[in-house]
Amino acid sequence: MVVPDNLRSAVSRAHPPACAGADTNPTYPDLARHYGVAVLAARVRRPRDKAKVEACPRMGESGGGVQVVKRWILAALRHRTLFSLAELNAAIAELLQRLNARAFRKLPGSRRSLFEQLDRPALRPLPTERYVFAEWKQVRVNIDSHVEVCGHDYSVPHALVRRQLDVRLTAHTVECLYRGQRVASHVRSPLKGRHTTADEHRPEKHRRMGQCTPERFVRWAETVGPHTATLITTVLGSRRHPQQALRSCLGILRLANSYGDARLEAAARRALAIPAFAGTGHSYRSVESILTHRLDTTPPEQAELATPLVHHNIRGAGDYS
Repeated sequence: MVVPDNLRSAVSRAHPPACAGADTNPTYPDLARHYGVAVLAARVRRPRDKAKVEACPRMGESGGGVQVVKRWILAALRHRTLFSLAELNAAIAELLQRLNARAFRKLPGSRRSLFEQLDRPALRPLPTERYVFAEWKQVRVNIDSHVEVCGHDYSVPHALVRRQLDVRLTAHTVECLYRGQRVASHVRSPLKGRHTTADEHRPEKHRRMGQCTPERFVRWAETVGPHTATLITTVLGSRRHPQQALRSCLGILRLANSYGDARLEAAARRALAIPAFAGTGHSYRSVESILTHRLDTTPPEQAELATPLVHHNIRGAGDYS
């Protein structure tokens, strides 16, 4: 058990003197769990809660352990001039061995003999892994299922939107915990204003959309027919960034669910063959209009004459009846 004072770096809130313990900062219990010890801060204005080394006589000496060190080490070095830290440490080590081997006045043995008899058998080996210092923060999940930590956004499961999480932040990792359970872990990024997103944290519909790539749409279109594949390639090339045309491509390919692959292939052939369809004609609305007006079943020359009827910016005679 470790019994510290109520120092601010260890204790976030001290309890009244009638109560034992205090609320410690999250990093302190994290350190204690690593080394297998417990932290129980002393009560306010209760020095006897602390170890005997500070305030109470021990082993027949006239003062606490700190006072003994002051008398037998610090006082012994007060007239010596030392020129380096290594020289100082060597002088202290020599006096410390002498102090630990010094026999007690009222008890048998010495500090060294009691340490070998009582303390050493109870000691445990150090953990195999070194302790990693971590900071703790409280954050709230944004509507996009990300939390902001040091200017960078990290994803968490979308079901935790607007919930408050605890973040354990180390030099290399970012761990997000909800009610003591880890829900996300990321490699820490130094980039400000960027996002780190795990695919499993997004909703299923967003995940499917994120898996859609231009190459995937072209392969899908090839299963319908060569004209459909050419049309999809043309639509992707009509935008500055192919990702901007993914929704339009998805809409065109889904028309096969309503009209069938054969009619979609014929509509794609019509859209590519009619000069008026160049540019704005290569869109979801234009292909849908061809299928709606059954222009995919008419000869090419008739479809070219009827082209103005399928343009989404031109109204037909039915709009004025």
